[in-house]
Amino acid sequence: MSRKLTLTPGLILIALMFVVPVGIVFWQGLFDPSFTTENIERFFTRGAYLRVFWNTLQVSATVALLCLLLGYPVAYFIVRQPPERRPLLLFLVLVPMWMSILARSYAWMVVLGREGIINQTLLTIGIVDEPVQMLFTSGAVYVAMVQILMPVLIVTCFSAMTEIDQSLLRAARVMGATRFNAFRTVFLPLSAEGAITGTLIVFILSMGFFIVPALLGGRRDALLANLITGQVTQTNWGLAAVLSIALLLATMIVLAFVRGISSRLVHAPAEEH
Repeated sequence: MSRKLTLTPGLILIALMFVVPVGIVFWQGLFDPSFTTENIERFFTRGAYLRVFWNTLQVSATVALLCLLLGYPVAYFIVRQPPERRPLLLFLVLVPMWMSILARSYAWMVVLGREGIINQTLLTIGIVDEPVQMLFTSGAVYVAMVQILMPVLIVTCFSAMTEIDQSLLRAARVMGATRFNAFRTVFLPLSAEGAITGTLIVFILSMGFFIVPALLGGRRDALLANLITGQVTQTNWGLAAVLSIALLLATMIVLAFVRGISSRLVHAPAEEH
């Protein structure tokens, strides 16, 4: 009985903060104001909506993979430092997160603009004869999103790496393994769970981005969140709800798929041993 009472506040909180709002969105998508499937049909029959949907998945997956490739080595570098040096390095990683995403997006607009520091440097060196179009491109969206979200992956990976017993690496070296082989066969498998978790968190956050594509991207760089914002502004609640449902379901499907694959790849070898 005491266990049920302990779980009750958490279940009530989940219901109020997740189940009820999602239920309202589902209801809004089907009853706007009366029962209709028009909004669902518009989503699947309008090529523009599907293009933005697939573009959202592609951008989110690419950003997540780039953050993994760039952030994992940084986390590994930090965890290999002396304990007294790690807090400072983590502080430097976390400092950008204390700034507003909107402020950082405007900062990237200044940096990547035709009069920005990059173009001015290229012109001064003589690499280019006229400013390069970097703003309002897909590249600008990727760069800004990776810079904004990479600290999340670094911190997640670092947390998992600190739990690894370093004596296992020393034992591998004593048994004749090279530094790289010790990392590949011992450290990498043990830190894979944290890396996958961080990558999924970045993917989930990327799926809901709308400020960066709106400020730094072109017309073809809009994400699903931008469409939802536009429909809400036009008070088209039914279509906005359907787009939100599509975004939620796509995120959950990808999350379940990656978790299923990772559980077999990460946990299966450990169970065999």
